[in-house]
Amino acid sequence: MNNYMSRKKMARIITVASGKGGTGKTTISANLGVALAQFGRDVIILDADIEMANLELILGMEGRELTLHEVLSGKCDIHDVIYQGPSGVKVVPAGIKLETLKDADPERLTQALSELLTLTEILLIDAPAGLGKDALAAISAAEEIILVVNPDVSSLSDALKTKVVAQKLGCKILGAIVNRVENTQAEITAEEISAILEIPVIAVIPEDRNIKIASIYGDPLVLKFPNSPASIAIKRLASTILGERIVEPAERASILKKLVKGLLRRK
Repeated sequence: MNNYMSRKKMARIITVASGKGGTGKTTISANLGVALAQFGRDVIILDADIEMANLELILGMEGRELTLHEVLSGKCDIHDVIYQGPSGVKVVPAGIKLETLKDADPERLTQALSELLTLTEILLIDAPAGLGKDALAAISAAEEIILVVNPDVSSLSDALKTKVVAQKLGCKILGAIVNRVENTQAEITAEEISAILEIPVIAVIPEDRNIKIASIYGDPLVLKFPNSPASIAIKRLASTILGERIVEPAERASILKKLVKGLLRRK
């Protein structure tokens, strides 16, 4: 990774956080990172959940010999654990082997993060759920926070606590992602969630059966099923974060029809 070491630029640091487990936060982090890379951005996704790592499984990158565990135990450098992932996204896996977890020192995470900031354009941190020590480290390291919440009371309550803590740590809240939406009457609406959290809802991700299928294959959803409802919503989210416009599938089809008509008129 010597080519990374020669680069001297500071990254935009975005932490994806959730107040509780099971919101689909890591799935969002993995696919958002790939979507950002598809926009031509230099992106590193860091799995900061050193106890319950799942990012590498979603990206089909399990089994790496060196991971963040080895960095935090002082056995290697952060440059040794940056791996090439799907669509050019770079990934720092946390590691899933229990035998390497016991030697990991979370205090070394700050130094690892400071080095990563010079190596990429966007550093996307997948934070552990909740407000434990590791989660607070990931939140405090970020300049910007995205909260992943499900449309139910318990998830919203925990997200509110996370938001308050993040603000006290001086982080800018980009907004909330409402994930796994089924549009039933039992759900809290995006408008209500925005009002309760007092932050904008920047994406609504529908419940999508293709997510489970993609995970079985170890492929990111946005690559395995690029036109699925959740994929389209995640790509819209990436465009919102970057401030860029994407061409929707229906709009793309309309443009092609116009091009074909134009060509036919010329004949």
